[in-house]
Amino acid sequence: MAFQHVPLAARRPVRLGDLLVSAGRITQAQLDDALSLQKRTGERLGSALVRAGYLTEDDLVRALSGQLGVEAASVDDLDIDPELVKLLPDDFVKRFEVVPVRMDRGVLTVATATPNNLSLLDEVRFVTGVHKVRALVATEMAIRRVIEQHYSTHALLEEVINSGGLYDKALQQAAPRREDAESETDIYRLQAESEAQPIIALVNYLLIEAVRRRASDIHIEPYQEFLRVRMRIDGMLHAVLTPPQNLQRALVSRIKIMAGMDISKTRVPQDGHIALEYTGEVLHYRVNTLPTVYGEKCVVRLLKKEQQLADLGRLGIPPETLDRLREVIELPQGMVLVTGPTGSGKTTTVHAALNAINRIEKNVVTLEDPVEASIAGINHVQIHRRGGVTFMEGLRAILRQDPDVVFIGEIRDREVASTAMEAAMTGHLVFSTLHTNSAIESLTRLDDMAVEMFLVAGTLKAVLAQRLIRRVCPQCKQPHRPDTLALAEMGVAPERIAGGRYFRGAGCNHCMNSGFKGRIAAYEVLFVDDPIRRLIRARTPVETLGDAARENGMVTLLDSGLDLVMQGLTTLEEVHRCIGRS
Repeated sequence: MAFQHVPLAARRPVRLGDLLVSAGRITQAQLDDALSLQKRTGERLGSALVRAGYLTEDDLVRALSGQLGVEAASVDDLDIDPELVKLLPDDFVKRFEVVPVRMDRGVLTVATATPNNLSLLDEVRFVTGVHKVRALVATEMAIRRVIEQHYSTHALLEEVINSGGLYDKALQQAAPRREDAESETDIYRLQAESEAQPIIALVNYLLIEAVRRRASDIHIEPYQEFLRVRMRIDGMLHAVLTPPQNLQRALVSRIKIMAGMDISKTRVPQDGHIALEYTGEVLHYRVNTLPTVYGEKCVVRLLKKEQQLADLGRLGIPPETLDRLREVIELPQGMVLVTGPTGSGKTTTVHAALNAINRIEKNVVTLEDPVEASIAGINHVQIHRRGGVTFMEGLRAILRQDPDVVFIGEIRDREVASTAMEAAMTGHLVFSTLHTNSAIESLTRLDDMAVEMFLVAGTLKAVLAQRLIRRVCPQCKQPHRPDTLALAEMGVAPERIAGGRYFRGAGCNHCMNSGFKGRIAAYEVLFVDDPIRRLIRARTPVETLGDAARENGMVTLLDSGLDLVMQGLTTLEEVHRCIGRS
């Protein structure tokens, strides 16, 4: 049932919840649940319905448009011109949650969740001096995203730049020093700069904004003429801020102080850790600094909280493959490898598998560098090379602790690989990761490490290769016909993807105009059964092994990615970017 626009003067007040129920968009039970949530949070009913998953934002804004008889703000409307930001003061926008979206022939168009609030429109006229103001309806979530993107950052940088005094002279970039350590005067000055309230506010903003934008990393990069701050979101870097270049030392020093690092050392790489409480939760960040010719580059990685650890059944592994994988991780001994490049989600997959077998009767120990997330009931060991805890020494110590299951963060050399496989042959289930491009290539990597193939054949139970592929944004997805040229570049016949449902994101405020929101994994799992084991023991070429594995039912990474394309979850171009040719 479509929502009909009703002229404002002829409209009778209809409650949003009743309208949605009568239109069949939600049930009465869902409405009651959202009303209970609304009472607890104090938010609008529409926001509570979206938060509970009963409506999308698109559904909500269409319903509001029909209820109020006001045109809805489009995706393009909310992608506002930075010049329009100056029309309304920051505090006014944040207080009334109204944003200017267009100025055309003397008419100012604004977006708000309360377009029928005539007194608000009068206030906009008074503040801007514009005679005619037109209102569009938008969800409060969309309005707040625009405010966060265009107003919060703008106001914060203005405060930092205009702080005066300390920032007039003290923050001028010093000439390069010959010695590694700063002088006592420089250290005192750096500490004073980093403890200035605007710098503290800017750093806190970046740390919290990374959470809000679901970023995995923050990059603070100094260059000769400017300073750049980028965030890695869904695997891609996006520019967030370009603060003045002379703020670099104070900004990085503040992060180093929070991470327990030495601000007097600017010529050597350092590592640190930040724990920050936000809305009742403790957020953890790993910090690394690297000296460059224009100052220290700082990368802050947001670590996963315990409650965000993935469930094995929700990783997107195909059901038949998942059933076989569950059987493997329940074995009393053997080795399971997870492979892929950096940032492909290997640790998340292993932690999900460990969580699935984490029971009171099992002693599970991990050896990681670093420990990115903790699981209750599992013993996590951090590599500490200066203290003598290397992968080799740590593994030897763990094997003296009567473990049932061991996770070695990464196999890097022959000694660790051989010891891990010997442990897998003597009553331990061993998990580890490798940096290889496919499951089959893991065998080549182990052979390059000079690991005996009889050990590999005797211990290996499964190898899982994976890639994280960006998902098409659900808010702006549009039907799309796949590009035959892209298929040709991937070495794929058009018949392979015939009959699918294809979508592409147009780009919107919800996805930062990228057309993608979130990521989904493509998997390739090699199960080492008796036929494959005999081929490994005979040192069969990887091409022959790959053919045998596919005949045995292994779905390649490329085929897994193409299946996601056919389901409308991603695009051919994205699969090509992440996986490449067949």
